Amino acid sequence: MPKQLLLLSILMISAFSSAQSSRKYSNEFLNIGVDARAFGMSNAMTAISKDVNAVYWNPAGLTQLEDNQMSLMHANYFANIATYNYAAFAKPIDDVSSFGISVIRFGVDDILNTTQLIDDQGNIDYNRISLFSTADYAFTFSYARKMRLQGFSYGVNAKIIRRVIGDFGSAWGFGFDAGIQFKSNSWEFGIMARDITTTYNSWTFDEEQLETIRAAVEGQNQSIPEDTEITLPKLELGIAKSFEINRDFSMSTALNLNTRFAQTNDLISTSNISMTPAFGFDLGYINMIYLRGGVGNFQTITQLDGSDNIGFQPNIGVGFVYKGIQIDYALTDIGDQSASLYSNVFSLKIDWQFFR
Repeated sequence: MPKQLLLLSILMISAFSSAQSSRKYSNEFLNIGVDARAFGMSNAMTAISKDVNAVYWNPAGLTQLEDNQMSLMHANYFANIATYNYAAFAKPIDDVSSFGISVIRFGVDDILNTTQLIDDQGNIDYNRISLFSTADYAFTFSYARKMRLQGFSYGVNAKIIRRVIGDFGSAWGFGFDAGIQFKSNSWEFGIMARDITTTYNSWTFDEEQLETIRAAVEGQNQSIPEDTEITLPKLELGIAKSFEINRDFSMSTALNLNTRFAQTNDLISTSNISMTPAFGFDLGYINMIYLRGGVGNFQTITQLDGSDNIGFQPNIGVGFVYKGIQIDYALTDIGDQSASLYSNVFSLKIDWQFFR
């Protein structure tokens, strides 16, 4: 077994053995995804991602870059209450290796702070209302390299997490991802292990600011939250196949199996492991116009009468590519099959090789 595969195996075993002592949900903003193309395909990208956005989906895909690339994305969530932004850059180092960097911000801005709304005399004073923001940031540094085994490549991510809740509290975190891709003719396979050593967040809180919350909520015994959280590892398995329908039309199909090492409401769930599939397709016309669709996020939803239903999230998207500029759009959660609201996602990708 190559040294790279051995190292990845050791890290994954170490991560999964610590899963029982970690939180089920942490740093969930990093599970949303990036790139409107991916959203249109329900995030079934582990095997098929091979551009700048591979810094998120599977860094092993960066080895397929032929020149520098840049990607930008913007989306609004929860009826425009939250904003989600992403930027990435990647470039080849040589014929066998590449690197990339990215930044993600998920935030809610201009939140009303009403803890000082009532003054010491019990009077309501709207001038005492202030604003604050809560935001989550992720800074990722990626490296990818082709392996000596024909068709194989691997990649690793180092992630720095920054989370801020106004002046009340903030956290720093650090973690690693690792991925492998294999390509054979029209078939592609991928494995992505997120938070392979678990991702550790360390919180600090302003006790003086928290005291204002305690004072504003009489009769409540508010305590300072835990100052550490550990993100459980996750494993994503992907398979994809490309077709040439005729001279003008081509299609790529992709299937993901997303795994958490905890009991959740995923479609397949046990006390130690939960899994849910995602499927997407990408239909291209003359390598310029693309139509995309997918379905994923299958969840078991308990109804008010105690019965269980299967919820899922269908997505659609379109894309346009011309001389190195790619513009993509996705509409997520169409049909309102899950609890989330409709979201419009836009992204832009620029490929340097067309401007040389």
